[in-house]
Amino acid sequence: MVTTISPQQLSVLLAGEQPIRLVDVRTPAEFGEVHVNIATNIPLDRLDPATVGNHVPGEGPLYFICKSGGRSGKACEKMLAAGHTNVISVDGGTSACAAAGLPVARGKKVMSLERQVRIAAGALVFGGVMLASFGGTDTLRITGLGIAGFVGAGLVFAGVTDTCGMAMLIARMPWNQAGGAGATCSRIALVAAILAATAGSALAATHTQDSLTTVQQAVAAQQAVIIDVREPDEWAAGHLTDARLVPLSRLKAGVTLAELTRMVPKDKIIYCHCRSGGRCLIAADILQPLGYDVRPLGQSYSAIVNAGFPTATGR
Repeated sequence: MVTTISPQQLSVLLAGEQPIRLVDVRTPAEFGEVHVNIATNIPLDRLDPATVGNHVPGEGPLYFICKSGGRSGKACEKMLAAGHTNVISVDGGTSACAAAGLPVARGKKVMSLERQVRIAAGALVFGGVMLASFGGTDTLRITGLGIAGFVGAGLVFAGVTDTCGMAMLIARMPWNQAGGAGATCSRIALVAAILAATAGSALAATHTQDSLTTVQQAVAAQQAVIIDVREPDEWAAGHLTDARLVPLSRLKAGVTLAELTRMVPKDKIIYCHCRSGGRCLIAADILQPLGYDVRPLGQSYSAIVNAGFPTATGR
C-alpha cells in the first residue's frame, strides 16, 4: 500500500526546517512547464531505486510527485519492490499543489502526456477503422482491423494493470525531453504526419504505374529525382548514380521539415525505391501527407539496374 500526503501536508513540511527530498517523475518537458520549486526531475522510465539517492542526497522520506498522482504512485511501488520502505506519494500531484498555492516554477506550456496518449490512441484506432473500411485489398483491411484491435486491447490492459506501454513510449519522444517543447516544433509536426500516415488511409499507398522508361526520361529532363530509402551499408554496396540516399530509418526517426526540404525537393516528382519495393511504400506514406508528389517504384533494385540505370559503389 502506497502512503500518500496531501498538498497541504506537503506545504507544512516545506515550511519546516527539515530539508524535503521531492522527486518529480514526469517527463522533462512537463517538468519544465511547471514544478514545485524544490523538486528534482527523474522521469519514471529512468527511475533507478539503486541510484535515486545520488540525485536527491540526504535522509528521511523520499516524496514522489507527478501531474495528478498516478505516476508518483507507480514510482513508490517501484521503490517498495526494491526494498525502500520510506517513500510517499503526493496526492493530486503538481496540479493540486499549484492550486493549493505551493511555490512553483513555471516555464513554457506543453501538452500533457495523458493528452498525447489519447491523441495517439484515437488516431491509431480511427486510422485502423478507416483502413479496414476503405482499404483496397484484403491485406490492408485485415491490417486495419489488427491496428484497431491491438490498440483497444492495449487500452483494456492499461486499465486493468494501470500500466500504459504507449505512455512509456511517448514519454521517450524527443519533444518530451528537456528543451524539446519549443525547439522541435517542426520535428513534432513531421512525427505527427508519420503517425497519421501510418495509422490512416495513407497506408494504402501503391506502387506507381509509371514505367522505368518514363522514370529515366523524367530524371533526364530534370522533372524528377530518385531517392533510395535503403540504409547506408546497402547504398555503399551499390546504388543508382542519379539517386539520392534518404534512409527510411532517418525518415521514421524524424527530421525537421527544413532538413527534409534540403534532401527532397518539393518542386519535382519523387521516385523512391528500395531493395524489393516494400520500404519505399512506407517512405511514400511519410512523404505524401507533407505535400510531395512521391511515386514508389514496385521494381526491385536488381530489376531497376537491369533496366539500364547506371550504378556506382561506395559512399
